[in-house]
Amino acid sequence: MRSALSAVVAGLVVLSAVAALPAAAAGDPVDAPTTDRSSNTVGASAAEALQSDDACAAAPVANGSSPENPDGDPLGWENGCWYNESIDVDRSDGLNDTELDAVVARGMARVEQIRELEFDETVPVEVVSREQFRANTSYDATTNGSLHQNVKWEAMLMVGEDTDAISVQESNTGASVGGYYSPTEERIVIVSENTTSPKMNEITLSQELFHALQDQRYNISSYDQYTEELHNARDGIIEGDGNFVDQLYSQRCAAGWDCLMPQTQPGGGGGSASVHQGLLLVTYQPYSDGPAFVRGIYESEGWEGVNAVYENPPASTEQTIHPEKYGEDQPTNVSFADTSGADWTVPTLENGTVDYAQFGEAGLATMLFYPFYDSGGQAAPVVDPRSFITGGSPDPLNYSTQYTDGWDGDRLYPYVTDDSAETNETGYVWKTVWDSEGDATDFVEGYSMLLDYYGAQPVDDSANTYRIADGPYGDAFYVNHTGTTVTLVNAPSVEGLSEVRAGAAPADGSTDGTDTATDSGGDDETATDAEETATDTATATDAPETDSDTATATEEPMANDGGAGDGGDGADEATDEPAETTASGGPGFGLAVALVALALAGLLAGRRE
Repeated sequence: MRSALSAVVAGLVVLSAVAALPAAAAGDPVDAPTTDRSSNTVGASAAEALQSDDACAAAPVANGSSPENPDGDPLGWENGCWYNESIDVDRSDGLNDTELDAVVARGMARVEQIRELEFDETVPVEVVSREQFRANTSYDATTNGSLHQNVKWEAMLMVGEDTDAISVQESNTGASVGGYYSPTEERIVIVSENTTSPKMNEITLSQELFHALQDQRYNISSYDQYTEELHNARDGIIEGDGNFVDQLYSQRCAAGWDCLMPQTQPGGGGGSASVHQGLLLVTYQPYSDGPAFVRGIYESEGWEGVNAVYENPPASTEQTIHPEKYGEDQPTNVSFADTSGADWTVPTLENGTVDYAQFGEAGLATMLFYPFYDSGGQAAPVVDPRSFITGGSPDPLNYSTQYTDGWDGDRLYPYVTDDSAETNETGYVWKTVWDSEGDATDFVEGYSMLLDYYGAQPVDDSANTYRIADGPYGDAFYVNHTGTTVTLVNAPSVEGLSEVRAGAAPADGSTDGTDTATDSGGDDETATDAEETATDTATATDAPETDSDTATATEEPMANDGGAGDGGDGADEATDEPAETTASGGPGFGLAVALVALALAGLLAGRRE
């Protein structure tokens, strides 16, 4: 029997193969107006299927006869194909037009049968090789957009100043996307690992067909997904429902349906070297928590209950990490006052894109776990991999940690100077709000351990101020904890901190002003932060030498950075205390688990058709 960790490796490989871009389109980003996690994919030369009215009549039938077509258009029948019809196709050299028509029409019928929703119209499908897809995947970003993305992912301590964040996202997209549906073009593209004769994977097809059905019935392309957090939150229902349908589809295939299942293919694939694991884990959250979220609603309320969620999609990743909070705990709309000096500005983004970022509970949890990958599986200073990687089905990753469970809102503003485009010397102010003071304290504790892992040292004579001397994250950091608010300030130097945020890095023993609450309360979160796609391939750095002085922040107020209101008692149970780790399998998670985790780091190296 496979261990839980090895099982999740296999599960993630399968799910990553259907990591759809719900709105990816040629020339039109997935979450327009932002360019975050989206690309321009130029249509490659490949067979495109726009089904005929009787697709299965033209294709060979496995049992020698085709069932009669019905009167009308019932669920489970589309374009001349029944959901349980067996068709005889040869995919050894790719599908010809007739075969592709039949497979797509039958796939539509099967999605209808499972999900109990009728397609309004047929969607064309094309199959391209990964080589073609990767060659035609690119991101459009202005100078300010690139700076925005660089700062955003540097703040996550995942992509350093020496790396271009857009290049990383392009690499991740080219290596990991198994298919996508474009609402603007109303077409589906399936990416095949076979480089000579692109072949169909019916499981990937089923999810992309369902995304088309979602858009036809619920207009999912109209959702506001302007930030990383909002993108993942809305995907809680979009990808959660899609992957739940996928699971049911796979079960039917295993139980008797004749399906074109994934096959191992030589060559192709991106490999672990092409995939930035931190960025992947941030965007993977709705694929992990979404299906369990949807399954819970389906089991209690049926498909009608699931359908109702589209009218009120999840407002935060918190609501799918903790399904009991859906509809009950709305995130706080974090307010912000700019107090920077004259040399520092927030870069303006075009096309109505908001100029701030937002990562939510899922992003912050991943940030605290990422050192495990950065260290090659040798260190887990904040979150134990045994608590984050659960291997459970259908929820293989646990984004709930004791340091981030009390999240209630966040907003990150990048800051640049006139020279930042050339030097990539930037700063940021990242304001986070928590349910209680205890929750805020927990986050400060986790973040302090994270800074310590990267070699941060306390700065003499400056309260709550730390400095990473060199390397990709060589900067100054100020951590302010006031009530339920924690504000992180970053600048290239200690002296620059107060230029980015007035009052930052005060003299030790002094106060930097009386804090007043500036955050609106928690029931009207409409955060619409658009993030342009630009992330750099963060090169994994070795764990730096650290001394026994772990960075810790005390509670000192900072001017214009207030709390967000009262919360609970913040007494979280410690469920993910990091274990002391050694490379030789000592008292921590040990060598065996580390090796499995390294296999997880290469989860996309598996060959998918």
